[in-house]
Amino acid sequence: MSLIRHSAVTHVGKVRQLNEDSILSLPDQRIWVVADGMGGHAAGDFASQTIVETVAAITPDLPPAERMQALRGALNASHVAVQAESARRGGATVGAAVVALMVTDGHFVAFWAGDCRLYRMRDGQIELLTTDHSLVAELVMTGRLSWDEADLHPQSNAITRAIGVGEEAGLEKIRGEILPGDRFLLCSDGLNKHAGFEVLRRAMAGTPIEIVADKLLQIALDGGGEDNVSVIVVDVI
Repeated sequence: MSLIRHSAVTHVGKVRQLNEDSILSLPDQRIWVVADGMGGHAAGDFASQTIVETVAAITPDLPPAERMQALRGALNASHVAVQAESARRGGATVGAAVVALMVTDGHFVAFWAGDCRLYRMRDGQIELLTTDHSLVAELVMTGRLSWDEADLHPQSNAITRAIGVGEEAGLEKIRGEILPGDRFLLCSDGLNKHAGFEVLRRAMAGTPIEIVADKLLQIALDGGGEDNVSVIVVDVI
């Protein structure tokens, strides 16, 4: 069985009064989650916290296939719970972007909705594994912007999917093989607004797991920290 290590941090940033991000690390179940409550909307903190609490309630010690289904089920259940809270508040928009990573021996699976991201660093190169559900992502996919340019676009915050918004959660899934030495990064957009691919690559390359999350957080804060910032780094050894 692969050895897994991680570090995680969430921070309100330098401008916001409330941290609407929530993070979850379940190393025994090899599950990690970053949820970003929708800024400017009612109860984004409720939405993100509902996600992590629902995932945290997954039955321990499930076989990998059942654990993956339980993770998807928990995310869908949180969608229903957040919708119910929205209805209780008279239809106010309540929602959160999310990315969830699960690692098993030799493979990973991730689910996401919105613009929380999953990157993988392998052999000194960094790759974005998720695709933002956002208006500017469509410009990236058609070749009109790079991801780094999209992060600076005035409409970069306009997401098209979120937990709690719309009839379905709109989860997207990616899975693949893992290799010893792989390093995964889950983050809210409070990080990638201030850290393009090369900045992330340099910051993550060779930085010990004990301090890498704090190092990435500091980059976002030094860049202005306009948004909440959440970072989880997972190493496969």
